[in-house]
Amino acid sequence: MNVPAATPQPLRHPALDDLTTALRELLGPRCSTSDSEREHHGHGESYHPTRAPDVVCYPQTTEEVSAIVKLCHQAKVPVIPFGAGTSLEGHVVALHGGVCIDLSRMNAITAVNAEDLDCTVEAGVTRKQLNEHLRDTGLFFPVDPGADATLGGMTATRASGTNAVRYGTMKDNVLALTVVLADGTILKTGGRARKSSAGYDLTRLFVGSEGTLGVITEITLRLYGIPEASSAAVCSFPDIASAVNCAIETIQCGIQVARVELLDETCMRAINRHNNLSYPETVALFLEFHGTEAAVVSQAETVQMLAEGHGGEGWRFATSTEERNKLWQARHNMHYALLALRPGASSWGTDTCVPISQLATCITEIKEHAKDAPFPVTALGHVGDGNFHMGFLIRMDSPEELREAERLNGLLVNRAIELGGTCTGEHGVGYGKAKFLRKEHGDAAVEVMRTLKASLDPDNIMNPGKVLPA
Repeated sequence: MNVPAATPQPLRHPALDDLTTALRELLGPRCSTSDSEREHHGHGESYHPTRAPDVVCYPQTTEEVSAIVKLCHQAKVPVIPFGAGTSLEGHVVALHGGVCIDLSRMNAITAVNAEDLDCTVEAGVTRKQLNEHLRDTGLFFPVDPGADATLGGMTATRASGTNAVRYGTMKDNVLALTVVLADGTILKTGGRARKSSAGYDLTRLFVGSEGTLGVITEITLRLYGIPEASSAAVCSFPDIASAVNCAIETIQCGIQVARVELLDETCMRAINRHNNLSYPETVALFLEFHGTEAAVVSQAETVQMLAEGHGGEGWRFATSTEERNKLWQARHNMHYALLALRPGASSWGTDTCVPISQLATCITEIKEHAKDAPFPVTALGHVGDGNFHMGFLIRMDSPEELREAERLNGLLVNRAIELGGTCTGEHGVGYGKAKFLRKEHGDAAVEVMRTLKASLDPDNIMNPGKVLPA
């Protein structure tokens, strides 16, 4: 990942020296002001420039997070939560300096209730760590954004990924939270019951809040039984419309595919080069089926028949665990595979979602607008739920390329909203997409969001500059 390092540093807060002294008294060596640690915590995995925090703290308990936030509240210094640093919309960039709270050392799995299909984890636990822990229970956690993100970060950004078409997003799989509010108050929301009508749904308020309302420190999650059988397949198509229409018909027929991923010809070329594979370099669908042995075979046969009706060919199965893992690892490596197509470039990744009936229209229109772009443009997505990503492989030192990427991104987001969609299906708003919220939600809704923010964070110290438009 090529993230520009030579960026202006934020203004230093007047109370920072005393605050840093207090944080060091609280945390000892787990409070750092080293340049390398600050730089590492000033960017995610995207084109957004680095803006380093002033201080980095590594709490180990919710109580320590509360103590850190109380000190920041008293000093009116910004707080920026940090997980694995895999976010894509500038969530962890310290736009106004302040204190970064790195939750990666809060990585305990505190409870697994196998009979009730739920578990409770600290915010620094990653999805791979959780599934490794669950391996012998017959259960798994299905939300899979690709990167080995922390579950706290996935909750804060309302992440989803390749399995969302069957298992839903973080919004659907978080039962309860522990959150530290802007004044250091520790709040517990929700419970382990599968449904409740008791009061406002505070859990959903914080899922997707991107650190702007509080710091998530603990999450209770739904779990699922590992399916009896799984199989995966790849099928090539003559164009995007054919592949998307196959995916739409699959969903409309009630076939519960676990994953259905669209990759355009550039993505397939990148996958082959980066992973030493030999798939046809044309538009493709990657699919996965879960269920009983008989159900998986039946589902795959039906989808293969549908694919052939849309010009699909070269149907290839991956039935062994090793083959499936190789297939999906190639998909998850897509970000790095694309960067390898243009060494020195950064990826400006978009994240729109539209009703699936509008998916082919939206992708095809934007690819037409981008046909003369001075950089590679890619399309991939979780087409079973209408979420897709256009990728612009740009050189950050080229004003022309930056302007063109900004123009294409604006065209894409505005068109998606016109088609009944959203500016972000799963990556979150961060600060780059805040300008689209008024068009998507309207002035009244944005003002309600502002009211909520002001009520919970009157001094605007919680990840300031994110989500809400200026």
